[in-house]
Amino acid sequence: MWSVTSTVLSLVLFATYLGIGALAHDTHFSLGWVLASTAFVWAGPAQIILISTLGSGATAVQGVSAIRLFPMVVSVLPVVRSPGTKRRHLILVTHFIAVTLWVESLRLLPQVPRERRIAFTHGLGCGLVSVCLVATALGYGLAARLPQLFGAAILLLTPLAFLLSTARNCRQLADVLALVLGLALLPLVSLLHTGVDILISGVSAALSPMPLTGGGSRNERIHR
Repeated sequence: MWSVTSTVLSLVLFATYLGIGALAHDTHFSLGWVLASTAFVWAGPAQIILISTLGSGATAVQGVSAIRLFPMVVSVLPVVRSPGTKRRHLILVTHFIAVTLWVESLRLLPQVPRERRIAFTHGLGCGLVSVCLVATALGYGLAARLPQLFGAAILLLTPLAFLLSTARNCRQLADVLALVLGLALLPLVSLLHTGVDILISGVSAALSPMPLTGGGSRNERIHR
């Protein structure tokens, strides 16, 4: 719980899910439904897509946004597992891996003994989800009093906070180059109108610095 309360991302999540709760209220979803989506989807952008798509009367939901979490799962699981870890022990860990937990895991897990990392991730994930559930319920209840512009501004806090957290966690030249190239490529890629502009610019930027930094050790290549 100390890790949950000590990170500024908890406040960002709280503010974001206030907006998601208000959005669900305005699109006429029940409180139980939006709380279930917070617990089971556990990804703000995916929930916004889900609520907006279903709220507009569409029959199909865009689930492709979850693909962005796959590289995060791949990078975190080798850090938490040990030689005796069974696959069933990683199911809940995998569910909890979203952008917030990914950022905090890279920062905190190296300080945790390997045999305790799964339990630590369970605790961190449950704490963050609890914060989001409380914020969702409050946002749903306050929806009638929140100005629409304020709700939109709250949702903008999430990408800004993740950008600043990623910049803070840059340890190597490859990390800095990937971040800078990603920011530089996004306006150019957006001109293509592919619908996956962030994915294309992010993957391109992440791959570009690798030849510039040399081979590095096996652990460094896995981290990248």
